Amino acid sequence: VQLQAYGGGLVQAGGSLRLSCAASGRTFSRYVMGWFRQAPGKEREFVGRISWDSGSTTTYTDSVKGRFAISRDNAKNTVYLQMNSLKPEDTAVYYCAADSRPFGYAGRSEYEYGYWGQGTQVTVSS
Repeated sequence: VQLQAYGGGLVQAGGSLRLSCAASGRTFSRYVMGWFRQAPGKEREFVGRISWDSGSTTTYTDSVKGRFAISRDNAKNTVYLQMNSLKPEDTAVYYCAADSRPFGYAGRSEYEYGYWGQGTQVTVSS
């Protein structure tokens, strides 16, 4: 699985951005997909994840609950991260990732994900 994330940019606090992550391969729907972020000087942290197949289950870190939403379009091999009410502390490089194995249950740990995109920068100005 190869992943490419895009859609980052500069936005004012309170604004919105939608990140996309395009995946290669015909088995995209079989993988849990996750979003992580890494701010300068900090470790990479979990943002959220979506279950495989229809994506009926999503999980988020507390700091983004109610503001961010993950969805997937299996026909387009793409997963999205809709970010609303952005705050300066959301500034980071955002990465998409795929579970290490199909039909898995990857959760909050980055070590459960075996495939990573290159990252896209999100900068939120105050």
